[in-house]
Amino acid sequence: MKIFLYIILVSITVLFSSCKGNENKRLYRDLPEIIASDTLVVATLYGPISYFNYKESEMGYEYEFVKLLCKELQVELKLFVAPNLTSMLEMLENSEVDLVAYRVPYTTENKEKIEFTKREYISNQVLVQCKSDTTVTDVLQLSGKKITVIPNSIYAKRINSLNDEIGGGIDIQYSSDTVRVDDLIADVAHHKISFTIAEKDIARLNKTYFGNINYNLDVSFPQRAAWCVSKDSPELLSYINDWVRKTSKNSRYTAIYSKYFEKSKYFESEGFKKIPSYSRISSYDDYFKKYANILGWDWRWLAAIAYKESKFDPTAVSWAGACGLMQLMPTTAISLGLTEEEFHDPELNIKASAQYLNKMQNLFPNIEDEREKINFILASYNAGPGHIFDARALTVKAGKDPNVWDNVKEFLRLKSDPEYYNDEVCKYGYCRGEEPINYVDVITTKYSEYVLWAK
Repeated sequence: MKIFLYIILVSITVLFSSCKGNENKRLYRDLPEIIASDTLVVATLYGPISYFNYKESEMGYEYEFVKLLCKELQVELKLFVAPNLTSMLEMLENSEVDLVAYRVPYTTENKEKIEFTKREYISNQVLVQCKSDTTVTDVLQLSGKKITVIPNSIYAKRINSLNDEIGGGIDIQYSSDTVRVDDLIADVAHHKISFTIAEKDIARLNKTYFGNINYNLDVSFPQRAAWCVSKDSPELLSYINDWVRKTSKNSRYTAIYSKYFEKSKYFESEGFKKIPSYSRISSYDDYFKKYANILGWDWRWLAAIAYKESKFDPTAVSWAGACGLMQLMPTTAISLGLTEEEFHDPELNIKASAQYLNKMQNLFPNIEDEREKINFILASYNAGPGHIFDARALTVKAGKDPNVWDNVKEFLRLKSDPEYYNDEVCKYGYCRGEEPINYVDVITTKYSEYVLWAK
């Protein structure tokens, strides 16, 4: 009876709110209305921490937490990806969304418009450098050092202020304005530049790709950021704050942190060590030969993919949950007929991978050069075909041939830049574009090695 009365009251509230909304074009929604509608409407931005697509799977640190919140509330998630922070906060103020699941800066201006939750973070900018015996440990040691930053960025503003604070002497270099901070961190790791500046969480995430970087030196004061809700949603605010307190030390939640900020995502492309007296690449060569026929490919391509993906370890599981020799995502493996118990079966994993590659082969019918087509398929296998479609669309917009890999990879690299992944021709958002480019290069090199001696 109480539940029935609650539903009646909620229905009346929703009806009243709808009528009120017709007058002022705003729809009031707090926790009761959210539960009654079975939907939590959330806004976020594309980004390496917030939300992105990887191998045709939705991922992101904040995204995974908001999914858990929806599970706790027993409602469905309806997600909107806004083009920028300003428009996202406007959506919240206009009651178009219930929650912003993004690290919104905790400023006086923002506090006047929205309510910040206890799902908050304290971060600051750090110096990114390589580990060495001469690691910089004090900002005063930056005098005479060359530091590369993105022009007109928060990092450029900070390093110029810091230069004034220590009395000058820092050699400030500016990258191209199309370069992203992830790219500069990679340049530090590869010893192309000596130093750059990044937010600590971005540096921490990149350390899982590049184990040789150091980000221990803070170069700014800490700044708070948090998820936020409307000032018209006090019950939702209270619920989220209680949820944060209850779950802060839950093992499931710490596992998500580990997934994004601790588990290594770096694969060292070491040279292949040939088995003495044999011309075999691995114990699975017969399977590679058998299922390469599905594609019409040289079997050594499949062997090169398996080496890059798992180093021929059928038990391998990646940070993102990809499984087995060929590192298929669980949703992809299931769609190809595998059960969870079969994910790590070497033959079935290779067969499913060949079937998946063949599906992607059919996505590029206009690429006549087979060698060029393989580049596109490999990149799609790594990042998901959607990001490759986006890069091709950007290539066409720039007046270049979208069937030439060297053209397309130029724009795939730029898909880590909001100016490009928010372009109207892009449908799949942020992508760490350097990864699929390197992936194609490593597999091509490995394939060339195998061709020299494995028959």
